[in-house]
Amino acid sequence: MNSSTKRPSLPAMQAFRRVVELHSFGAAARSLEITGGAVSKLVAQLERDLGVRLLHRTTRNVNVSTEGLAFYRDAVRILDEVDAAAEAVRSGSATPSGRLRVSLPTSFALTWLAARLPEFMRAHPQIELDLALNDRYVDMVQEGFDCAIRIATQLPDSTLVARRLGSVQRRLVAAPSYLEMAPLLVRPQDLSMHACLVYSQDGGPVEWPLQGAAPVRTPGYCRVNNSVMLRELLLAGMGLTLTPDFVVGDLLATGRLVELLPGHRPTPHVVFGVVPNMRHVPRKVDAFLDFVGIQLTSPHGSTAAPGSGKAERSPKLAS
Repeated sequence: MNSSTKRPSLPAMQAFRRVVELHSFGAAARSLEITGGAVSKLVAQLERDLGVRLLHRTTRNVNVSTEGLAFYRDAVRILDEVDAAAEAVRSGSATPSGRLRVSLPTSFALTWLAARLPEFMRAHPQIELDLALNDRYVDMVQEGFDCAIRIATQLPDSTLVARRLGSVQRRLVAAPSYLEMAPLLVRPQDLSMHACLVYSQDGGPVEWPLQGAAPVRTPGYCRVNNSVMLRELLLAGMGLTLTPDFVVGDLLATGRLVELLPGHRPTPHVVFGVVPNMRHVPRKVDAFLDFVGIQLTSPHGSTAAPGSGKAERSPKLAS
């Protein structure tokens, strides 16, 4: 069989796919747990087998050729179908297993999931967890994530599939030490006189959508892109903030923080489990999302209300 008709190997297609998605031979090698040299050889062999240049390489960049982009789309479909076929065969008797790469919001992971995760790990010892904590919407396909947890009242438009796992209440909270010296807070409009600590991912204006009042826009006495740090500022009496229960639930229970304006709580956030597509959801992904959903609705996970568990296509999510 000559080079123009030789059938590409699955390992070569997988290596090529990872290089395209991660824009790097080194990152692809780490993802596949092989050497960079092995990835280069696999991609070079694939190009020889196909008789075309798939990638344009420089010392700094890896760019996909027109032929490479067309082949990449077909390679993704073929590799996903192979995975689906293998999973279907295993599903009769095999337990969930393999590497599970999950994107998680930082504060949710640290203040809520971390204490519960050992139970999942003991129940599924054959699943190898790879958790990435950040608050941005990662590109699930290009960065190689099996699933992601997203927390919002509504997801942006997307071709990804979102499954409701539960919901989390948000509360306006402060430390008693702050309230001793702060102006009286009777209604949402009074917040303009207070030191507002704001969770924000960018420098734009932030609105707190309190029930029964116009959205409260605050520039923020202090803006932070991590709720765990906001928690410490609250405890130090530096101001008040609007935050999910999972960030401050334990502090409210012990009286170290108190809830303000409870009659004006905003609509709860929904906790979504997001997957790239519905055609092939591995058992390891189902096991993880089922676990999170059960924990959210269990008595000791009372910061959340039950979710429908129904999968739905979210409106265009910047993955």
